[in-house]
Amino acid sequence: MAISQEDLRTVMDRGVAEIIDRNEFRKLLDRDKPLRLKMGFDPSSPDIHLGHTVGLRKLRQLQELGHKVMLIVGDWTAQIGDPSGVSATRPVLTHEQVQENAQTYMTQFFKVVDRDRTEVFWQSEWFGKFDLADVVRLTGPFTVAQMLAREDFRRRWDANRPIAITELLYPLLQAYDSVVVESDVEFGGTDQKFNLLMGRELQEMRGQRPQQCFMVPILVGTDGVQKMSKSLGNYIGVDDAPEEQYGKALSLPDDLIIPYFNLLSDLPTAEIDDMSSAMEGGANPMEFKKRLAREIVATFWSEEDAAAAQAHFEQTVQRGEAPDEAPTLWFARSDGVSGAVAVSSEQGGAKTLVSLSTVEFLYHHHAELGLSQSRTAAKRLVSQGAVEVDGQPAGDTLSLRDGSVVRVGKRRYLRLLEDRS
Repeated sequence: MAISQEDLRTVMDRGVAEIIDRNEFRKLLDRDKPLRLKMGFDPSSPDIHLGHTVGLRKLRQLQELGHKVMLIVGDWTAQIGDPSGVSATRPVLTHEQVQENAQTYMTQFFKVVDRDRTEVFWQSEWFGKFDLADVVRLTGPFTVAQMLAREDFRRRWDANRPIAITELLYPLLQAYDSVVVESDVEFGGTDQKFNLLMGRELQEMRGQRPQQCFMVPILVGTDGVQKMSKSLGNYIGVDDAPEEQYGKALSLPDDLIIPYFNLLSDLPTAEIDDMSSAMEGGANPMEFKKRLAREIVATFWSEEDAAAAQAHFEQTVQRGEAPDEAPTLWFARSDGVSGAVAVSSEQGGAKTLVSLSTVEFLYHHHAELGLSQSRTAAKRLVSQGAVEVDGQPAGDTLSLRDGSVVRVGKRRYLRLLEDRS
């Protein structure tokens, strides 16, 4: 099928780390037959962050050229415990947990990828029928030396660190997925290169055309140092609220503005180059960062949400004002109970006794307001001066008055009103 030079450059050059084999992939794009684009995911976690969307955007670009995505849900491996590649094993999940995670994941996945041009496969459709003979046949053609060619395996072997036998199997299982769906192109980050090449090799052994391996760059997280990861806390989630996405984008180091525009936006490359030149010439990076933040929010929500998120940021962060929509907690002083108040999210419902300890207050309201996930995290917030009451740093004890505004971190606010009913 015909493809313009502009589309070709976008697909093959922008947001691309490596294509194996690049010349063969280029020839496949000229075929009249739609390509089968493979992307697999592990449903051990339900959420997607912007790091994942670098590859998803590439899938969408190819869908718009007439190609089709083969989305593989790794439900079978998730239920037996999937090694992470760092001498740790992800938790074994129940069938119900896997189903729930997968549905949440796909809801977010289809914010980027066209659902109508995607076929969803559940890995258990084929591995659920595997017996020991199938496993032996799968592993037979491969050697330990081939497995040790994988960088993290070799590094751990040389350091005398353990490598579980199951870990050696997972690249083969992923490769078999490619055989089943007859993948033409498999997508992944640069850290997936070994596994993608295994799929290419196994397909050739089974008489299929070997898939092309399409690798995208690893997105650096908001800390500007390590790759974006939920476990590291340096992520922007696809399902984060608009004001949360906007605020996190504004926290990016200046040197990530251009890479993020290139990997996460549809702005023309020439326009992005002009921004880079302007900043090199002394232009204020904050203006371009605000545009990036709006682009991100508009992509996953709407232009209206992006404008509202910017207004929220300017009100709460730049001018230090509490947002109009800040949640309200009602408190009633508890006579006879020293150092405690009764707090509720509804007037007249203040029946839960809460210590006036700032740490306990934050932790107690994590479930409904997301103030702090643990007492340790709450202590860290207080020690860092990240908790304020009416603009003043909170101490170990929280002093409350009718109308107080509590700020936790940069973007979480609540109002406290005294319930005298």
